[in-house]
Amino acid sequence: MDHSDGGLPPRLHVEPPLFNSANPWATTLEHLRDLYKCPYTGAVTTRTALVGQGFPHDESVHRFEFFEARTHRVVTGKGGEHDGLGTGDASLNTLGYSPIPLDGYLDFIRKIDEEEEEEDRRAGARGANKRKPFIVSVTGSPDEVAECYRRIVRCTEDLRMVLAMEVNLSCPNIPGKPPPAYEGEALRAYLRCIQEAVREMGAPYVPWGLKTPPYTHASQFEMFVKALRDCASRLPNGDMAVAPVSFVTATNTLGSCLLLGEGEGKLSPALGVGGLAGAPLHPLALGNVATLRRMLDAARETKHVVVLGIGGVADAAAYRRMRSVGAAAVGVGTALGIKGLGVFKEIENGLGGVWEV
Repeated sequence: MDHSDGGLPPRLHVEPPLFNSANPWATTLEHLRDLYKCPYTGAVTTRTALVGQGFPHDESVHRFEFFEARTHRVVTGKGGEHDGLGTGDASLNTLGYSPIPLDGYLDFIRKIDEEEEEEDRRAGARGANKRKPFIVSVTGSPDEVAECYRRIVRCTEDLRMVLAMEVNLSCPNIPGKPPPAYEGEALRAYLRCIQEAVREMGAPYVPWGLKTPPYTHASQFEMFVKALRDCASRLPNGDMAVAPVSFVTATNTLGSCLLLGEGEGKLSPALGVGGLAGAPLHPLALGNVATLRRMLDAARETKHVVVLGIGGVADAAAYRRMRSVGAAAVGVGTALGIKGLGVFKEIENGLGGVWEV
């Protein structure tokens, strides 16, 4: 691990424990600025980016639909704007990654940091703003993700805010590239490459973690936790070995889903086969968070790993459920697209300001 303080991987603190997932409504500078200024978010996640160039977005292939889970009725409208649609509780997408590359997001973060610093100057020391962490979501090959870590670390040297790196190994919509988080050896390749980049860069250490797909049977959870244990490094005091990750984000969308719509008197695809999110995903996401928390706690090497819970959270009740099964913080995706930024205030109001469960 080679941390200068001889301790565990750095912990990611999200306070209040509510944030946005990596999604289409975290794509632009305006999206990220609005999310950062929202008083009810404790962190901001960027849309998943590649290191070299933006993902080639094709409007005819990469699409998004909201729908009602009970009726499967497609909800039409502007979708994706921060004022929200106000109806529907589920989504299906065939999207890939962000059209904006990693360096673009790091520039956005620098811009927001500069704006916050200017506000502090105008307000004086007594009005100094508390900095929220940015969770920079990235993907690519193991070597490319290691380079993402290096660039994020270098970016922190210019910032007052904390950065973390989320490695998205779970997108179901990339043809010919199955999510690496479903296969143990692929996972270990990522873990080892990032470990080497961490050793190379040294302090300051950036918290980093893995975004998982929805696992559906015991062997998948066992594979994932075993990969973390296999890559554990002994602490400098020699007392124990620990897995290198700070957190796990569970879960991404569920792939191989199809939404049908009414057209010309018959059912037809409203969208291609893609990733399901929102209300239908919530029970599976809860099961993933609960199982991961239990299995991480069962081994000394992984007890320190925080679980961030995502999947179908649209109100205070869903937030409480996520926290009750072990989520240290709770992310919102589909409900942000449907309800807009107001979803965070709605959750806070429903909690009555009591974030802990």
